[in-house]
Amino acid sequence: LQTRMQSLQPDPKAQYRSVYEALKKIVLTEGFWRPLRGINVTMLGAGPAHAMYFACYEKMKKSLSDTLQHGGNSHLANGVAGSVATLLHDAVMNPAEVVKQRMQMFNSPYKSVLACIRTVQKTEGFGAFYRSYTTQLTMNVPFQAIHFITYEFMQEQINPHREYNPRSHIVSGAIAGAVAAAATTPLDVCKTLLNTQENTALSSVNISGHLSGMVNAFKTVYQLGGISGYFRGVQARVIYQMPSTAIAWSVYEFFKYFLTKRKLEKRT
Repeated sequence: LQTRMQSLQPDPKAQYRSVYEALKKIVLTEGFWRPLRGINVTMLGAGPAHAMYFACYEKMKKSLSDTLQHGGNSHLANGVAGSVATLLHDAVMNPAEVVKQRMQMFNSPYKSVLACIRTVQKTEGFGAFYRSYTTQLTMNVPFQAIHFITYEFMQEQINPHREYNPRSHIVSGAIAGAVAAAATTPLDVCKTLLNTQENTALSSVNISGHLSGMVNAFKTVYQLGGISGYFRGVQARVIYQMPSTAIAWSVYEFFKYFLTKRKLEKRT
């Protein structure tokens, strides 16, 4: 839904006023499973990407907190650790995101994930899978910095003793995801344009060939939609991120608690 709603020059049949209308229209005209198209490639990359992401975050957060605040909770350490973890995460997820977004566009010519990969590789080269990588990082570094700082701040407020408390992890994760998602929507709109290379949108502002680079994407979005263009799909983005970050944090905190508990039991 987010990809469709961020389209800057949508097909008349793919114009939506709200998240609910978009979902209803897609399901009725394109089938029940259409909103989930391309999710398999995301799931394939998500496992290794998140494993590296949380491992890097935990290690860096501990090392930096020890240095900056002698073992205390440092917001700067949380932000830096989240930013560095993002470099590893996005190196895996960026190609998966390109494939997913191309398959989700209205009237997408790709029949399957493999067909999409082959066609993009053949027509645009391997670089197409990383065309939005710098933009992805420019978006995700502030996103993850805001996300981790907000999560740790919320934990300080509602779970100061840092015990395993599923409710506090879900609430903190959802709020952190919503705040970070809303703040970085303009960057996400630019990333979607770079990933999808909307022909109609690009030709309407006389751009031939492929659009590349953050600065060019920002200019093009402004030419096509003005200031409001930067906030297209903000509702869909917040709605998507809230359960996503809530689930990620609750699963992560559960396994962290479970593994720590087992380690202590083995020692005793």
